[in-house]
Amino acid sequence: MITILSGGTGTPKLIQGIKEIYPEEKITVIVNTVENHYLSGGYIAADIDTVMYTFADMIDEEFWYGIKGDTFTIREKLIEMGTCELLKIGDMDRAIELQKAILLKDYTLTEVVEFQKNKLGIEATIIPMSDEDSEIKIITREHGEIDFHEFLIRYQCECEVLEVKYDNVSPSPKLIEAINKSDKVIIGPSNPITSIRPITTIEGVEQALKDKEVIAVSPFVGKSAFSGPANKFMSSFGYESSSIGVAKLYRSFLNKLVIDNQDESSKEEIEKIIPEAIVSNTFMKTLEDKINLAKIVLE
Repeated sequence: MITILSGGTGTPKLIQGIKEIYPEEKITVIVNTVENHYLSGGYIAADIDTVMYTFADMIDEEFWYGIKGDTFTIREKLIEMGTCELLKIGDMDRAIELQKAILLKDYTLTEVVEFQKNKLGIEATIIPMSDEDSEIKIITREHGEIDFHEFLIRYQCECEVLEVKYDNVSPSPKLIEAINKSDKVIIGPSNPITSIRPITTIEGVEQALKDKEVIAVSPFVGKSAFSGPANKFMSSFGYESSSIGVAKLYRSFLNKLVIDNQDESSKEEIEKIIPEAIVSNTFMKTLEDKINLAKIVLE
């Protein structure tokens, strides 16, 4: 049994490789929820849906968001009628978000995700980190406090980040149990600050991780992140935007960190922080790349 801590984009790519070589029914994924919010009547849980669509082989791999081959008739009509939506949500994707909103009137988010992933034929267990609503805000020099999606889409990450704030929430009823039952915990190469840290700082999670073998994949090569504004967020928390910074952020529970071949010179410095750094190719351009990296984290 393995447990994976995930946000969007980076970790789902790794999941693609893992599910090719490891029994799906033995995989549990704990997913970040701080970006969840209601939009146009639907409940947007982008990271959860990206993980679900990855297991169901539905994910749009061009954007690592939404469903491949989706149409946008509803969005186009909303815009025509004067409704502005920052997020580009497809029709099939919107149906799943609308169903979440309907079900959340009577059920918890954990129960809703369990229902939807079963309907999609997914054998893995997918657990939201919390059933409580949460909110993430980016404090910028140029625009003050703004919503996360405003930062990403409206301002295209072109702001100086002073602080990242998100709510403290209670763990999903199944979260700690999932970690305790796992043989290994894998932290994917998602954004360390806005995707992984919200999970690891939930009450009881860090202590549970200390009792397990934990291996992470760095989302950095040099001081550049594979995707997204991870470098700006790391700096706002006082960490170097690099694999060394990731090792320091996770040091209280991390046993091994997989770093890219280009960062081999950092291996010695990282091993002063955590027990072991593993040097490998961490670029996941092809399915073969993803499978090879999956083999390393599963060994």
